[in-house]
Amino acid sequence: MTATVSPTPGAAKAPAIPWGVLVGAVAAAAILFMPEPAGLSVAGQRMLAVLAFAVIVWLTEALDYAVSSVLIVALMAFMLGTAPSPKNPDVVLGTNGGLQMALAGFSNTALALVGAALFISVAMTASGLDKRIALRTLSTIGTGARRILLGAIVVTILLSFIVPSATARTACVVPIMAGIITAFGVDKRSVFAASIMMMIAQATSVWNVGILTSAAQNVLTIGFMRKSLGDAPSWMDWLLAGAPWSVLMSVALYVIARRLFPPETERIQGGREAMKKALSELGPMSGKEWRVLLIALGLLCFWTTEKELHDFDTTSTTIVGLSLMLLPGIGVMTWKEVQTKVPWGTLVVFGVGISLGTALLDTKAAIWLADIAVRNLHLETLSPFGVFAALSAFLILIHLGFASATALTSAMIPILIAVLQRLGGDINVGGMTMLLGFVVSFGFILPVNAPQNMVCLGTETFTSKQFTKFGLWITAIGYAMLLLFALTWWNFLGLLTVAK
Repeated sequence: MTATVSPTPGAAKAPAIPWGVLVGAVAAAAILFMPEPAGLSVAGQRMLAVLAFAVIVWLTEALDYAVSSVLIVALMAFMLGTAPSPKNPDVVLGTNGGLQMALAGFSNTALALVGAALFISVAMTASGLDKRIALRTLSTIGTGARRILLGAIVVTILLSFIVPSATARTACVVPIMAGIITAFGVDKRSVFAASIMMMIAQATSVWNVGILTSAAQNVLTIGFMRKSLGDAPSWMDWLLAGAPWSVLMSVALYVIARRLFPPETERIQGGREAMKKALSELGPMSGKEWRVLLIALGLLCFWTTEKELHDFDTTSTTIVGLSLMLLPGIGVMTWKEVQTKVPWGTLVVFGVGISLGTALLDTKAAIWLADIAVRNLHLETLSPFGVFAALSAFLILIHLGFASATALTSAMIPILIAVLQRLGGDINVGGMTMLLGFVVSFGFILPVNAPQNMVCLGTETFTSKQFTKFGLWITAIGYAMLLLFALTWWNFLGLLTVAK
């Protein structure tokens, strides 16, 4: 006779499956069981099912991004593995082949660059160099209300060149600015404190556009361009196109912040003394700081001269710099330090994102979606400028539902590349893809649209309503600036149309 065990009173219930996962599963099943569309392979149809599941889970934030990435790998392995091979329809791909496609992103050079960038960001933080640069810059600019706001922008710009992680830059600057606000005796819920913290988040997003190595989504865009087009812009090409827009947007940020959130007082008592005290507590530059600075400046030199003075790509030179930072005697950190401080989940998400986009391209699912978009939206009737304006507006709107620019890039950029290729004509596919890569960084409106926004929101110096008010203005002006640049500077560079 079997005894019945009664549940222990107060025992924790197993967590329910998030509704976003259930909705994603239903959407994937609906695509799987619909009649096979004309012109779409079985593998392509199954990739659309995986894409639908991924987008819904990402939009609803039903799962942690790293967890959802593992689930996506499993889906791709079995759904593609039981489908005919995209290259040879007479042969079933097999789960081993499906898994290879699901893990293909982890052998992509873009992933290596993001990983190296995250490691270098750890070195910057571990040595304290980023904090010294921030404090030194702020002390040079001054301590009035206007100057501190300007200083927040300048610090963000400087760190964007040498700290290749938006979240790491924000995590460095926020505590410094919070300390300054406290030292100045300013209420953290004051308008002045709110404008500073919102400025840090928005300036970070603005300069994610201007510098290739400043954000992971830029590197992912480059990876997809190499996969689909066989070539991609250099670090300097990206800077030449994006930095002028970021400079003008930085000016707009300052003006908007001053108009929308004027500080309670322009003069801050004891500001200069507090800054000097913070700098003196750091002491002289350590050997570690000097080594990190020299390696960072060396990398910057190699990045800016790629394809001009040498043919060493950005990924390779960055990995050399990382190896020097880890080398005993020369380096500035140990592997144990790296293990505990690098956000490994970010690398998992990035690798799976590359795999997802690559599989959409390899199974021709992206091309099939592109054909539908071109036919139904009548994009073929638009000029290259009109196509850019329409696709940019689409990306800005859809970004409202994404909390990760990397996820947005993984889902959309391969499809947009296919759209541009289908349109053909005078469109410069590579140039316009880079410009659409700029638009992916438009996470200005909601705090949840970018990690740096959430870091700043955590200081409790501003409300979501204040941030959205600021962000709507920035988005409107930023979009208008995109169109202006498309008609002028980017048109001059030949990024929208192919030279005849």
